[in-house]
Parts: sequence; C-alpha cells; structure tokens
Amino acid sequence: MNKEFSPEVDYQAEQFKSGFNLKTVFAALFIGFIMLPGSIYLGLITGAGIGGAAQWVTLILFVEIAKRSFVKLSRQETYIIYILAGSLITWGMVGLHGGAFNALIWNQYLVQSTYAKAFGLDKLMPSWVVPPAGSEALIKRTFLDRDWLIPIILLVVHSILFLLNRFGLGYVLFRITSDVEKLEFPMAPVAAEGATALAETSAKKETWRWKVFSIAAMIGVVFGSIYIVIPTITGLIATKPLMLIPIPWVDFTAAIGAFLPTAMLGFFTDLTFLFAGFVLPFWVVAGIFIGAIGGKVILSPILYRHTNIFHTWQSGMSVIPANIANTMDFWLSITIGTGVVVGLIGIWKLITARRNKKEKTERRQKLPAGRGDLPIWLALLVWFVSTSIYIIICHILVPNFPLFLFVLFGFILTPFLSYISARMFGITGVATGVSFPMVREGTFILSGYKGADIWFAPVPYFDHGGATQEFKQLELTKTRFTSWYKAEFMALAVMLFCSFLFWSIIWRMGPIPSSTYPYVQKLWPMSATFQCLWATSTVEGGAAWMLEALKFKYIVGGSITGIALYALLLLTHAPVAIFYGIVGGIAIFPHQAIPMFLGALLGRFYFAKKLGKENWRRYTPILLAGYACGMGLIGMFSIAVALIAKTVFQLVF
Repeated sequence: MNKEFSPEVDYQAEQFKSGFNLKTVFAALFIGFIMLPGSIYLGLITGAGIGGAAQWVTLILFVEIAKRSFVKLSRQETYIIYILAGSLITWGMVGLHGGAFNALIWNQYLVQSTYAKAFGLDKLMPSWVVPPAGSEALIKRTFLDRDWLIPIILLVVHSILFLLNRFGLGYVLFRITSDVEKLEFPMAPVAAEGATALAETSAKKETWRWKVFSIAAMIGVVFGSIYIVIPTITGLIATKPLMLIPIPWVDFTAAIGAFLPTAMLGFFTDLTFLFAGFVLPFWVVAGIFIGAIGGKVILSPILYRHTNIFHTWQSGMSVIPANIANTMDFWLSITIGTGVVVGLIGIWKLITARRNKKEKTERRQKLPAGRGDLPIWLALLVWFVSTSIYIIICHILVPNFPLFLFVLFGFILTPFLSYISARMFGITGVATGVSFPMVREGTFILSGYKGADIWFAPVPYFDHGGATQEFKQLELTKTRFTSWYKAEFMALAVMLFCSFLFWSIIWRMGPIPSSTYPYVQKLWPMSATFQCLWATSTVEGGAAWMLEALKFKYIVGGSITGIALYALLLLTHAPVAIFYGIVGGIAIFPHQAIPMFLGALLGRFYFAKKLGKENWRRYTPILLAGYACGMGLIGMFSIAVALIAKTVFQLVF
C-alpha cells in the first residue's frame, strides 16, 4: 500500500466547535444568488437538480479562496457550508428544485392544466393555494399580484414552522437512534469525510483523503462530460438532444412483458448507484437486491399467472406505468405492512434498551461534552408548539374537516413514520420504502369530508427521519448542533428571497412546463392526473377507486411475512441487515438495486481484498463524495452554457 494513501487516525479527541460565522453567511449568499438559478434550470430540464453541484462547487470555491488568502477553513465551517448548500437548493416539493417557490410554480401549472379542467379541479382549488384560473397573475406569469398574497404568506409560515418541527422531533429521534440504540448510520461518513478532505487541503495539508477525493472527482467529470454535457449542448442546437448514454435508465420492462408479465427490469445509468453500493453495508445491499429482484422480477410474474392480484397491468407497459399499476394492485399494501414491522421492531428494541437502568445511566454519562445538546423537554416543546400551530392553521383553512384527524397526523403518525425512517437511516443508510402515502389519502377519503381543499392544506404529516442522519454528520465532523440551527434559519431567509426572485424571472421567460423543459413536460402530466384523481375523490360524485389500493389482507400478510423473516434471521444468526434491505428493496425499482449490488460485489470481493478491508471501508464515503463533486462541476458548466445560450437567443430574436 502506498504510504501517502494510508489512512491516519481519525480526529476522535477533537473538541466540538461552531461552524457558523461570517464565512458561512457569504457562502449562503453565493449559493442563493449563483447556484439556485442553475438548480432550477437543470431540474426543469433533467429533473436532477444540482444539489451535489451546489454543495461541492461552493466548498471548492471557498477552499481555494481561503488558501490564497492564507485563511484556513475548519472542518466545522466546511461542513456547515456543505449542509447549507443542500438545504438552500433542494428545499421544496420532491422532483423540483429551486427553493420553496417551486410549489407555487407547480400549483399554477395544475390549475391551468387540461387535466384540472377535465376533472373540474380548476374551479375547486382554493384561493389560498393559487389564484383562480384566468387570473391576471397567471396570464402575465407574475408573483407581483395581490392574488398571490395569501399563498405566499402561507408558504413563508409553513417554511418556518417546518424547520422548527424538523429540528425538534429530529433531535429527539437522533438521541434515541444514535445515543440510545447506537445505530451506525453508514451513509453519514460520506459528507463528513468529504468535508474533512476539503478542510485539510485548505490548510495545504493534502492527505490521503484529498487524493482519493480527487480521483473520484475526475471520474465524475469524465463520465459527466458524456452523460450531461453532450445532451445539454446538443439540445440547444437540435430539436432532440443526443444521448450517448440513456438518461436516466435503460429499461427492459416493455420488452420482457411477454414472458415475464408485470416484471420490471432495467438499470440506472448514473454511476451514483454503483458508488452507493461501495458505501452501504454489503448485507443491506444484498437485501435490497433480493427485495427488488425477488419481488418485482420473480414474485410478481408468478402471482400474475396464478392469482388475480395484478389486474391493472397491461402488456407493453414501460417501468413507470407498470410500477404505478403494480404498486396500486399489491406492492403498496405489502410496503405498508413491512414498514409497520420495522417500526414495531424499533419500538421493541427501544423499550428493551430502556429496561436496563444501569445501561441507561451509562449512556447519559457518555453524552459528548460541547456537542450543543438541548434538553429533551425543550426539543419536544418546540415540536409540540409548531405542530399545534399547523393544526390551528389547517382548522382555519378547512374548518369542516374533523379536527381530531389533524391531531392524529401531527402527534401520532408523524413521530411514528419519522422513527421508522430514522431507524432505516441508522441501519441501512437510506429510508427507502418506509413512507405510507396512502395513509394520508385514505384518511381524507374515509373521513367522509366533501371538498377538494383538504388536499392542499398544510397537514402536519412529515417524515423527519432524515434529520437524524444530519445530526450524526454534525457529530462526526465535531460541529456544534447550535451552529446548524443558526445557519439554517439564516439560509431560510436567503432561500425565500432568492427562490422568489429567480422563479419569477424564469417563469416570466416562458410557460412552465413547455418544450423548453423536457423533463417536466414529460412527467408533470402524469403527476397532474394523479393529483386530480386524488383531489376529486372527496368531491360529491368523485372517483372512489383509490380506496381499492389499500388492501387490508395484504397489509396483514406483509406484516406477518416481515415478522417471520426477521425471526428466521435471528434464529439462524444470519445478518439482520438483510431484513432491512429487503424492506427497502420491495419499494424501489430494480433499476436502482442492480447497479448498487454490482458496486457491493466489486467492493467486497475485489477492492476490499486488493486494498485491505479497513482501508477500503474508509475510502468508500470519500469516493462517493468525490464523484458527486465531479458530476456537480460538469453539471454547472452545462447549465452556464445553456443559460447563456438561451439568453443570447432571446436577446437576438
């Protein structure tokens, strides 16, 4: 082994320090005014956004400035800048980037869409969500209209309350899963080690971390040149972009439908999933592969041929419609059943751990000094108050909806879902497959409420499990928790202003979606169709077919199967991580599982043997971080070229 690549001892003895100061404020402004518009643009075109780009490009820029100014960026400052970039860029609805105002862009599309008109939803959407169809605000494509006043106020209030809610409950769950249950959080070192590598180079101390990071970054640059740059550039000069590598996947689902009905098969072409297979525990990835391939490729066709479970699937379907059909017919209920088992196991483990008072006392004594911990009662109070305000707002907006159901969502379902998700992060590194989307929708339908406005109310039903991993990363980088709180609220103000500014500019440039933005033009109609179906299911005479997707017998069957599998693994002393992997695997596309499993096999049976098991374990998170950085850099280059080209085109013509 080359000496310069040999890992040294971690900074275990380092004290916790604050990462929030003037440097991080400047970083937040840079991200908001420079990175955010690029994130919006790339998200509209490819759906990918530039979360990784914003984080790593910002870090590299500030590291280089610091080196030339003879200023050292500490590991704590580096990580706070990293986490700020992520929160500034990715805040908002799933599948659309660019801050909180992306939700209003979606709402303006929905109310004007042909799908809303076909279902009559355009006349049912409340004015506190979006101006009515035909409003001057929508015709002129501007937020500077009084019709947007209430929706914008609600958006700002929701953004503040959500952050408080997340900090309060997320911290409590971190204390449970990390300090009490001692879960490993295998993906947490990715950002921590990447930030450490960049902090080291800012001090002109280029250790093994920086070398590994640089190698992976170059892989990302080279691959990204083919994967991102070529389609972006050719899309500017041709009606159809040239893709040497299909984006986002190669799909065989329609081709195999004749002999494997209902099966879904393919693979993602982005190497991120391969690198993720390096990082995640091998038996977790093996479980994901078993769950995805065994369930979606093997079990589904068997059930199709011998039962009448899959009655929605049709021959010739590609992966997206096939996944929707199969999920509604069977897999959604199974996912809910197995997810409940994960939660019950976690609660059982927590109760068992707390029975031992001596062990409990020891854990309290080992709470790291200077970490910035809050009293548990204070965190719970913040969560309780913010949830209560949510409930009051919802009751004012939708007064006829049963109040106790808002309470159920806020005080029962949110902590339960968040705890399950937190345990999945702690054990597998991801929380895939533990959300229960039909619980919210099913509750609305079964409540007997008539009206579409409940579907747009800010119901306090959240998954804060991901916050536990962020707390863990703060702990690994020896960053005080209090510095994160300060940075996030500062970033919230920057995000709201910049999101308003740049979405206003881009929306004024042209309708969203349109042929200019191929990703949203392709996928938004499908999303709009489903939202119209949901929202009109509680209207008098609306569709009730959504209720058919929740099948109690399958939920119970999934729970029993999950308990039996968990018990079998315990009895045979097999790795229990397989169980959690399977739970995640049955809820995802096989397209994700295949490259992840390939990465896990390469890591375990080739690289670990060649480089040494311990060395490889420490390289993997930095490899993933470096690759994300390289892809981010090349993505930013593509965005810059595309924005300049489109601006020049509009000026000329």
